Amino acid sequence: MRIRLVHTQSLLLIASVLLTVLCMGGLNAWNLRHGFSEFLAARDVERLEQFAMLVSQNAEQAGSIEGLKAKGLGIHDLFRQFGLTQGKRQDNIFAQQDMSAANSDGFKPAPRHPPDANNDTFKSRVSIYTTDGQPLLGKKQPSDAGLYTERPVRIRGETVATVRMINLKPVPDDVEKRFLTSQYVSIIFGAAILLMVALVSAYWAVGYWVKPLLQIESATERIALGEFDARLDDTRTDEIGDTMRNINRMAMSLQRLEGSRRRWMADMSHELRTPLTVLRGEIDALIDGVTPLKPQTIISLQEEVLQLNALVDDLHLLAMSDLKELPCYFEEFDLVKLVEKITQRFTPRATRLGLKLDLNVTFDTEKSVYGDAKRIEQLISNLIDNSLRYTDAPGSVAIQLETTDNHIAIVIEDSLPAVSTKELQFIFDPLFRADAARQRSRAGSGLGLAICSAIVQAHKGSIHSDMSDLGGLRIQVLLPRDIKSS
Repeated sequence: MRIRLVHTQSLLLIASVLLTVLCMGGLNAWNLRHGFSEFLAARDVERLEQFAMLVSQNAEQAGSIEGLKAKGLGIHDLFRQFGLTQGKRQDNIFAQQDMSAANSDGFKPAPRHPPDANNDTFKSRVSIYTTDGQPLLGKKQPSDAGLYTERPVRIRGETVATVRMINLKPVPDDVEKRFLTSQYVSIIFGAAILLMVALVSAYWAVGYWVKPLLQIESATERIALGEFDARLDDTRTDEIGDTMRNINRMAMSLQRLEGSRRRWMADMSHELRTPLTVLRGEIDALIDGVTPLKPQTIISLQEEVLQLNALVDDLHLLAMSDLKELPCYFEEFDLVKLVEKITQRFTPRATRLGLKLDLNVTFDTEKSVYGDAKRIEQLISNLIDNSLRYTDAPGSVAIQLETTDNHIAIVIEDSLPAVSTKELQFIFDPLFRADAARQRSRAGSGLGLAICSAIVQAHKGSIHSDMSDLGGLRIQVLLPRDIKSS
């Protein structure tokens, strides 16, 4: 049988409460069993000390201990005074309790009366002795010191007598047994209540802690089976909520990757099928004699082969960048001259398309750049080519080159048409086109921006896309000035 977390957590909680209750109950039971007689004896000694103080006060008023007899005060009179004194003490306690009750409940409780001291066995065990051990008031006590306890009677600090009390006999077994039994029953009853509370707490803990874990288990199982649309309620703010949010993000990433993979396969097959279909058509026409073998026909076949070869090279480049960083040869070079050369190369094409190509350089020309010049040239060329392909005439393409102490910023932006905000997040995905209806003659393979992203990553930089103030697309590339220190 598989032990679930819910069972483990419930058993641990119940076992902890049960162990605590047993320890506390056992300790209380041991204290009661071994401390009951000591408690009674301590209370008895306390009363003896109070009685000795009362005798001291009366003896001081009488002038001497013998003056008690002269005034006609016997042991019973002293016990009567002692009983009244004890009663007043109890009345003060009861009055305080009654005052609190009256203030809180709004009624005046009935008066209480002190217990009658004559009903106590205390008086039958107490006598007053002189300092030389002779009985003065009360009956004679045993002479064995181990059977009694005595306290001094003092007049102005001088001991003039002692009050002797016979020690209590051990509590009868049946009385102690009844007392302890009642205490044990109370302990067991309290333990049962605590166990019920533990069961309710365990049920609540299962709902609060285990149920979300079961949801996580179910969601991860669905994700493992390829159901990447599984989502969890991530409203919790604790560590379990963080785990749920991470699982949701993981599922979204896997879902996006799966969609990209399927789109990649479909787009790649489409991109490869188009030039192959053209090649096959032209070759079939040559074989059937429909198209005569002319230099123009061979040039057309060559163009399709070159286009197909460029597409395969781009696919291979992206595949290599997924496996590892693009191979780069880093060296110092002049970035400004490189950008100016690229701009001059694209200017005639921009003019033919009815576009204006502007270059703005705010760059410290005295500082060289460390990187792969060929890869950087490929990066900038792809970005400019993308803008020229997708910008309507009349329009413009602006190139901004600036630098800071640590980074180089290359910004390329163009005029209309614009790219929607929703499509900006996919613009660097392989084979993605913002407008699927564009003709192939105008659009490229859809891999240029993906290759740009791979080149930037190889240079430890970053690339971002945004809406341009010119109305079209704005792409910013940030590269570290010195790749060695990044």
